[in-house]
Amino acid sequence: MDTLTRMRAFIDVVEAEGFSAAARKIGRSKALLSKYVRELEDELGALLLNRTTRQFSLTEAGHTYYRRASEIVRDVDSLADTVRESSGDVRGRIKLSAPRTFADAPIGQSLIDFAVAHPEIVLEVQLDDRFVDLVEEGFDLAVRITRLENSSLIARRLSPFAIKLCASPDVIAKYGAPERPQDLSDKPCVIDTNGRWLSNWPFVGDQGQMFTVSVTGRIEVNSPMAARAAAVSGLGWAVLPDFIAEPEIKAGRLVPMLDQFMPKGGGIFAVYPHRRYLPAKVRALVDYLVHWFKAAEA
Repeated sequence: MDTLTRMRAFIDVVEAEGFSAAARKIGRSKALLSKYVRELEDELGALLLNRTTRQFSLTEAGHTYYRRASEIVRDVDSLADTVRESSGDVRGRIKLSAPRTFADAPIGQSLIDFAVAHPEIVLEVQLDDRFVDLVEEGFDLAVRITRLENSSLIARRLSPFAIKLCASPDVIAKYGAPERPQDLSDKPCVIDTNGRWLSNWPFVGDQGQMFTVSVTGRIEVNSPMAARAAAVSGLGWAVLPDFIAEPEIKAGRLVPMLDQFMPKGGGIFAVYPHRRYLPAKVRALVDYLVHWFKAAEA
């Protein structure tokens, strides 16, 4: 049995957080995976995993080996993908992280369309609103909705992104339209606790300076989709991603306001680790997303 096979088995067990879960995920027996990991430990002369009937954890050596082994396996797979690309053969598993907001919105259809168009690809999508560590957690790619910060990651812009301040026509008629952001401090607002701003909403002043306004309201939710529903139902003003707000704005159920004070410069990005060989399957997904968004904006 070659070292690479044992290495893959070890990585599968770590990422699935257990032998049973890994066996179910990759379709091999728990006993076989245990055998491979034990042989790898014997080969290295080091214990990689602490395992009992109830607990599972990496040793210090296991942490070190996992980080480096993950890089090696990805490089091997990337090289194989690069060779396959010359024959137009794009296949394999892509592990992708995306925020729940992305998947819940219509643009989440882009991932479904890609899976339909590439039957040889297994697309493993993990929805998480935190910024995962792509290298440490073994992700090939992430979709991020943000202002792009300085990073060691490579990023391709898929689409511009902005936030909208919205309220229903009934709420505006009842409480009056705010003329400046500070007017929101005594008006009912819908708080999205899943966002980074919580009840301190960001705005841009006349000179380009950023400032926040503290708001309150009768409802707090942890989803922009729920925040949108609350705003449509007349529970107050809400700050929403533009692609979440737009359908209700077009239908007349929400009215945007104070656009001149809203932060600009955000975007939807595909980000991936800097690698010498970008796998053909990952390049195919990124290219597909770029063209999908371009067509959607047309």
